[in-house]
Amino acid sequence: MSDANESGTRVSGTVKWFDPAKGFGFVVASEGGPDILLHANVLRNFGQSSVADSAGIEVIVQETARGTQAVEVLRIDPPAGGEEDVVAMSGEIADPVDLSLPLEPARVKWFDKAKGFGFANVFGRDEDVFLHVEVLRRSGLADLQPGEAVSLRVVDGKRGRMATQVASWEAALKLDE
Repeated sequence: MSDANESGTRVSGTVKWFDPAKGFGFVVASEGGPDILLHANVLRNFGQSSVADSAGIEVIVQETARGTQAVEVLRIDPPAGGEEDVVAMSGEIADPVDLSLPLEPARVKWFDKAKGFGFANVFGRDEDVFLHVEVLRRSGLADLQPGEAVSLRVVDGKRGRMATQVASWEAALKLDE
């Protein structure tokens, strides 16, 4: 799907790869054509610091002297097959996301992609919330940065609270409007 307008062209596609450390990645358009540069600043304007490889994405693109670049992210969909059960916290199973749970505003304490987990603090609560890398992936994210503001759907597990979904900070704010 692509529509042209004054500010660019709307394109749907898939994230080829995105590296938060490098600050960029590429999108492959569903209709084909050259790879589309996705810069970290454009992703941050959408409210995310990363995006998972193979995630579906809809962007506004513009042609530049350096090639096709995304100038705005409109939508991100988790990678296909992201609804399977996830093993987290010592084999405890987190069922598919219960969308009736509230999105709680939180801040990332730390996240280590190599270890595959990290923790966040929900505002107004003392206990940590466990974040598993597979939950990030099925939420359409690849990594989190310390101090990053996010929204979480949280369940009580055998060893404490754990996230079943991670969304942008703005996602929780939109529900309050």
